[in-house]
Amino acid sequence: MRSKRLSTPEQVSLAWDTPGLLAGVDEAGRGPLAGPVVAAAVILDELKPIKGLADSKKLTAKTRERLFDEIRAKALCFAIAEASVEEIDRLNILQATLLAMQRAVEALRLKPSLVYVDGNRLPILDVRAEAIVKGDEKVQEISAASILAKVYRDRLCEDMHRQYPDYGFDAHKGYGTAVHLKALQTWGATPFHRTTFAPVTHVILAAQQK
Repeated sequence: MRSKRLSTPEQVSLAWDTPGLLAGVDEAGRGPLAGPVVAAAVILDELKPIKGLADSKKLTAKTRERLFDEIRAKALCFAIAEASVEEIDRLNILQATLLAMQRAVEALRLKPSLVYVDGNRLPILDVRAEAIVKGDEKVQEISAASILAKVYRDRLCEDMHRQYPDYGFDAHKGYGTAVHLKALQTWGATPFHRTTFAPVTHVILAAQQK
């Protein structure tokens, strides 16, 4: 229960930093062969409920786009962060994902008292946090974060496609589909490709041996 002392003039500035703010965190882009990994953190507003929140992978692209705008309009605050291809190759994909999550939480305008993170690993944070397996199906804040991260990353892939239209980034989003692998073998790796991921490594080594 909130102490009466918080209502005194000296305490008014602490109103947004009182216990109770919950942030959800999720990522998009751990598996692809190209592009950054993206994480989002969201603190929802209980007074502005959002219908239809769910694991982003189970929603249509059109629904994700609509919810992306609604979440940004109604959330108390949100942040989206990346770990670059260079960081993925230097740190490994798990550590880069945790780094993106850490950056997203630290970028929130309001500081949460508790952070729920999708999965079974936690980034380094200075607030209490809990990992929740399949959290994007169980916690609305994580569902919202999964949608923000997914849509944001899909838009990055559209940009990648405009720069390298032969690879089909707009369709496969960097995942190792047959179309993507064939393009890799035909055209070689782009600056967006993760050089430490096996299919990309093989293409680079093969090119060096020619």
